[in-house]
Amino acid sequence: MSENMNQEGKNIIELDVRVDLNNKLDPFKKIMEAIKSVGSGDLFILHATFKPVPLLKVMKGKGFIHQVEQIEDKHWKIIFSKAGE
Repeated sequence: MSENMNQEGKNIIELDVRVDLNNKLDPFKKIMEAIKSVGSGDLFILHATFKPVPLLKVMKGKGFIHQVEQIEDKHWKIIFSKAGE
């Protein structure tokens, strides 16, 4: 997991779980731990090997909205932010 700050002073928390998924490890706990530090106006960027539809529903329930982009065949980038921000 990496954490950076963009030009507007917002934190960008980035997590790549592709290795976990390729090794058949469930990254859910790692993701839930990472979002604990996502504050108002911050972005959480997740890299996965597929579009994680069940996770999108969980994150919506936690107040997040998302944008999904397929980078390559097995590389999806999902950007989460708090809804209404």
